Amino acid sequence: MSRVVELRGVGHRYVDGGVAALVDVDLDIEPGHLMAVHGRSGSGKTTLLNVIGGLLRPTDGTVNVCGVDLTQCSDAERIAVRRTSVGFVFQSFGLVPVLTAAENIEVPLRLIGMERSARRERVSELLDLVGLGARGRHRPGELSGGEQQRVAVARALSSSPRLLIADEPTGQLDSKTGRSIMALIESLVADAGLAAIVATHDPAVVSAADVRASIGDGRVT
Repeated sequence: MSRVVELRGVGHRYVDGGVAALVDVDLDIEPGHLMAVHGRSGSGKTTLLNVIGGLLRPTDGTVNVCGVDLTQCSDAERIAVRRTSVGFVFQSFGLVPVLTAAENIEVPLRLIGMERSARRERVSELLDLVGLGARGRHRPGELSGGEQQRVAVARALSSSPRLLIADEPTGQLDSKTGRSIMALIESLVADAGLAAIVATHDPAVVSAADVRASIGDGRVT
């Protein structure tokens, strides 16, 4: 199978102060592989994930995700790739407080125009997949941190993406809950053939990855 992510000579320089957040990055991610990116705060981890996810356009190089060169795409085309091919999981969960767990998972399916009955079936499947089949009617404030992150994972998987991007997914969780979230992500990579990239400070997450990348001063090794 073809690579899910290919970065060649990618650099990104922020206008304010001319700070180079990424420098000449070459990176490949294969289907069925989990890559952990680790480095100190400010090393460029989040910038790297944002570039791969099409949230940020690099100032140099090419970014190919799921066969699409994001550096040549319009904003609308990059949004389309994110909606159909990339799932995001964030440290802060990013759930809408007034929506139930099921409704949060359903949001991306509404955006891609999935028919109502198909949406409900898909949401039910995902709640069961992340072990929350009985919690779909609960709002985020009624769920534990681990449960909220499971909802976030389910939401990220709603459109059956080929790439899962997770930025410090265990950062707000205790060690036991964090391990359960990573076990879930690992199983998804193994069973569904997803490619996943996780930015982390957690040594346990790094040790569990198939591929480990270290980033410092914007350079990846």
